Amino acid sequence: MASGNPAFSQDMFAGYEQVYGAPRSTVMTVQGTMSKTFLLLAILSGAGLWSWNAMGNGQLAPPVIGVAALVGFVLALVTIFKPTVSPWTSPIYAAMQGVFLGGLSQVIEMRFHKVYPGIALQAVSLTVGTLLIMLFLYGSGTIRVTERLKSGIIMATGAVCLFYVVSMLLSLFGVSMPLIFSATPLGIGFSLFVVGLAAFNLLLDFDFIEEGSRREAPKYMEWYGAFGLIVTLVWLYLEMLRLLQKIAASRD
Repeated sequence: MASGNPAFSQDMFAGYEQVYGAPRSTVMTVQGTMSKTFLLLAILSGAGLWSWNAMGNGQLAPPVIGVAALVGFVLALVTIFKPTVSPWTSPIYAAMQGVFLGGLSQVIEMRFHKVYPGIALQAVSLTVGTLLIMLFLYGSGTIRVTERLKSGIIMATGAVCLFYVVSMLLSLFGVSMPLIFSATPLGIGFSLFVVGLAAFNLLLDFDFIEEGSRREAPKYMEWYGAFGLIVTLVWLYLEMLRLLQKIAASRD
């Protein structure tokens, strides 16, 4: 099974066989993963609210946002390459991402509050709404996660990631990619596409969690599944924020 989320590799469950009758306290379950997801979301939200208020009151230096993002990125890499540490790294990752997202959201809110008040709250609402819609579509079977769908999402996600990497490298030489940052109809259209792609990655995350439960993966994989879902939600929120930022800039 594969996922466009880098936290979910194709052979993650290789070697795990179903052992029916194993105690639920020792294996991965959907319910256990969801409870840990809610816990990580609570940590991220709490850290985000603190960072939002601190940045708004001038009590948080802007470089702290970058440091939090860097620490979160390093923790994500450690967790991806060593899933057994996810019970310890995932909560810290969630806290760092909360500090990063809260501070960044406040900066963008202050930048566009005159032309687009409440931009951050709208990004949060759209992210939550998208999560609930994709969960309904997956749970009801309206969208079936077939191998063909997985392959398409994975290839598209890889292409977008490569595009972002190339754009970052080009930015070092003073070359900017208008699709990423411009508020033109083409730039807004690109952001809409990436938002949709991030939303479809949620389907792969749900499938990963269900597959892990079916195969009765080790208990720590609940934390890993929750971590992977948070990674996608953070990406989705950032893309929502970028999309709304472009719309706001087009009004400015």
